[in-house]
Amino acid sequence: MQASVATAIGHQGQLIIEPFAGTVTVRFSDAIVAATERAKVLREEGHEPVFYIPFEDIYFDLFEKTNTTSESPLKGVASYWRVHAVGSSADDFMWAYETPNTVARAIAGHGAFDPEKARIDVEPSEDKRHTPHVME
Repeated sequence: MQASVATAIGHQGQLIIEPFAGTVTVRFSDAIVAATERAKVLREEGHEPVFYIPFEDIYFDLFEKTNTTSESPLKGVASYWRVHAVGSSADDFMWAYETPNTVARAIAGHGAFDPEKARIDVEPSEDKRHTPHVME
């Protein structure tokens, strides 16, 4: 799968969205709230990389959509969710661009998580082509 590279005309910056080879697990407290081997990484000029997880791999029974929104010139309007797990909750824990701008359409149907509120564990897949093999 190729990376999606886009530049929004009239805006500074560039988005690069590419599949992540490996596993991404998101936790709140001690609860796993999302886990996938199909994450995408969004790289935006001037920002840290963000992992987006397909909606199918997010445990939505732990989430409640809020009225919070934000707008990005490149990505569009984001909606936010509150998480409830292990007797605790956190507002605006997850966001998603449900109908993103054309340049960010690769993250439609995916959610991202606030790294200050979530524990995001990332395990890259082993690269078998470049891993030395020990002969027995």
